[in-house]
This record gives sequence, structure tokens and C-alpha cells, in this order.
Amino acid sequence: MIMNTANSFLIIGAAVLFILGIRLLSSPKTARYGNLVAAAGMLVALVSLHGPDGHFIWTRGWDLNYALIIIGILIGLATGAAGAYSVKMTSMPQMVALFNGLGGGAAALVAGLEFVKGLHMPLAPPWFIAAFMLFATLIGSLSFSGSIIAYLKLEGKLEKPLTFPGQNLVNSLILVLILGLCGWLAGWDTNPSAAGGFNLMFILALLFGVAMVMPIGGADMPVVISLLNSFTGLAVAADGFAIHNLAMVVAGTLVGSSGTLLTLLMCRAMNRPVSNVLFGAFGSGNTGASSVTGSAHQAVKPIQADEAAVLLSYARQVVIVPGYGMAVAQAQHSVRELSQELAQRGVDVRFAIHPVAGRMPGHMNVLLAEADVSYELLSEMEAVNPGMEHVDVCLVIGANDVVNPAAREEKSSPIYGMPIIEADHAKTVIVMKRSLAAGFAGIENHLFYKSNTRMLFGDAKASLNALVAQVRAG
Repeated sequence: MIMNTANSFLIIGAAVLFILGIRLLSSPKTARYGNLVAAAGMLVALVSLHGPDGHFIWTRGWDLNYALIIIGILIGLATGAAGAYSVKMTSMPQMVALFNGLGGGAAALVAGLEFVKGLHMPLAPPWFIAAFMLFATLIGSLSFSGSIIAYLKLEGKLEKPLTFPGQNLVNSLILVLILGLCGWLAGWDTNPSAAGGFNLMFILALLFGVAMVMPIGGADMPVVISLLNSFTGLAVAADGFAIHNLAMVVAGTLVGSSGTLLTLLMCRAMNRPVSNVLFGAFGSGNTGASSVTGSAHQAVKPIQADEAAVLLSYARQVVIVPGYGMAVAQAQHSVRELSQELAQRGVDVRFAIHPVAGRMPGHMNVLLAEADVSYELLSEMEAVNPGMEHVDVCLVIGANDVVNPAAREEKSSPIYGMPIIEADHAKTVIVMKRSLAAGFAGIENHLFYKSNTRMLFGDAKASLNALVAQVRAG
């Protein structure tokens, strides 16, 4: 009774720490502490583990289970720390996708081993427990293989969508076959021969994860990562039901629900129905060039750094729109310097953050927080757009699809209807890009050819440093 009571308090404590950790992650100011609090919750959850004899693992001496747990913790700490310190900020989305995939794979392995072990036991587990095991195996495997494909797309290896006629039908057939196998396996009693059917289901789940993500374009990867993250959480929660671990149920439910909510919010930001996400149909449409071609290219108006510095220095309001180009150039610190220089001259500077800018949810917030940009300066798209007509200069740094007026003007565009930061409504727009190349969605940007747009070509960091120097000199 003492052990059970202590275990209950530990699980409640872990749940509280998980919730506080997620709450702190909602702000760049407290996100680092949120990670530490959630990690402390995981440590408490680990301490709450107990064996079949009802005793905590740490009260039973230095046995094999205890040793394996310590080894796993050390390997995980070393791998995570090495990855976190060595990865570039531009590669952070890839790291997130990879780590999420590993979490889904681990959840699938836990559930799969429990199910196979049950086939060899004298007394089979109840069918609903077997269903939880199969569900965790299915969702975890899907998350693992899908996250690997997302990682490769973000890395630029499989950036273009891979589609073929009848793809949705093939995917549907694979899913029906998987669900049929799960229903068949859930009714099995103890019989080792069912392991073959389970292995087939496991392989098909991995294949379905690949088939679900392959037709999705690279520009939609932030939504995919969020969705797969929620899948991993659901798999962990199902594991908790299967192996009677309440800490896993709590942690998995929190991750699954928060990931689902984030997916819904991002779908709304991209004006895409959730059904498109679930069936892998989004991002696979025509991504050809828009109708702005030919003579429109001659309307591009370049600008030099000294001219741009004058416009910025004598503006009353400046809105900066960061994008993936800023991340590639690692120019976030230069952006902060420019904003500080302008603020010292009395310019009202704000940052407009699109929900899907970059390659993962909150990518721009992470970069700007790393550069110590005040969180109060960051504004959401909905807060900036109504007053954009009064903005003197809108400085677009490496952003493309999230400021493309084609989403508002061209019904044939793949991004038509997607809410954008309406940079073109500002009095003057300065776009910083290396070239006129299309963005991650693969379509041409109407903004480049607007009459109030000036193009500052070059590396974003070099251009920003030049702007800072010119503003200081002026």
C-alpha cells in the first residue's frame, strides 16, 4: 500500500511537470525552462516505474533492468546533447523530424514486443489491451517511417512530391488491409503462429507512413511534422494502456492533444482542410510557375544597400518579415542589430511572423529568440495585416510563399486562399533575396513585380550587415 501510494504521487507529480513544461514552451522567453521542467517530469516518471512484484525498480538492487535503464539514459543524453550542440539552426527542423520519428519507432517497438510476448503466454491479454498494442504499433510505425521521409524532404533529398495516378486508392487499400489485419490479430488467443500476421501488419504500417508523406510537397512539411508528432504522442499513450503505465498515458495524451491542436491551427493558417492532411492529398497539386512571366520580369526594380538604408532610417514604421532565407544565411543576429539601430533613431520596428514560415512550427520564433530579439516585438499575422497600409517600409528577409499575393489574386495558384502577410500593402517593400527563384512551394512570387517593391539582391547576412553600417553612418 505504501509503494502504491508513493507511486501515485510520483505519477501525479510527473503529470504536473509535463503540463507546466508545455505551458512554458508556449513562449520563447520560457521555452528553455519548459524543456528542463518536462525533462524533470520524465525523470520522475522513470523513478515511478515498478516491477511485477510491486516494488520500484530502484528498490530491487542493481539488476539487469536497472542497468539497461541507466545505459539507455546515458546513451540518450549523449546523443541528444551532441545533436543539439552540433546541429545548425537551419537544420533544426530536420532534427525535430528525426527525433520525433525515433519516438514513434520506440513506441511501436514497445507495443510490438508486448504483443508478440502475449502470443507465447499461457493466458492471452484481453482483446482491448491487444487492440491498444496493435494501435500503438500501427501509429508508431507510421510516425517513424513518415518522419524519416519528412527528414529527407527537409534535407532536400526528396523535396518534390512523388505522385502517380490512383495514389489515393492505393493508399486506401493499404490502410484497409492494415486495419483488417489488426482486427484479425486482436481476436487471436495465445498462438505463436499469429506472429507472421503481426509482422506483415508492422511492415505495411511502415510502408503506409512512406506512402502518406511522399506525395506531400516540401512547403507543407511544418504541418506534416506537427501531425506526425501527435501520432507519436497517441502511440505512447496507447503503450501506457497496454503496459499499465499511467505516466506514459499522461505524457502521450498531452503530446497527442497538443500536436493535434497545433495541426489544426496550422491548417487554418494555410487554408487547408484537415481531411487533406489526414489523406496526404495536400501539397501535391500543380506547383508550376504563376502567370507573372515575360515582360513582368522587366518590372523588377533593384535597390542598393545605401538607398534601402535611407528608406529605413527615415521611416516611422518598419515591419520585418523573416523567412527561411534568413535562417539559411544565419542572419538573425544581424536582423537584431538592424532593428536596434532603427529603434535608436525613433523608428517603430516590429516583426511579422507567419504561422508556417520556415520549415517547422515556430521556426522563426526560435531563431529570433536565439538572437535575443524581444518577444514583445514579435507580432502574429492577424495583428499586423490590418495596419499594413500605414507601414512605411516592409522588409522581407528570405520569406517567399508567406508573402506571395498570388494567394489572394490568382485562383489557379496552388496556394490560393492561403492567409499571407500582406507585405504588398505597405508603402514600400524591400525584398532581400539571392535571386528571383521560386520559394519552397515552387511557384513564382507576385510580390517581386509590384510597383512598390524593390529587390535587394545578395546574401541576407551580408546585405543586413551593409544596411546596419549604412544606418549607423547616416
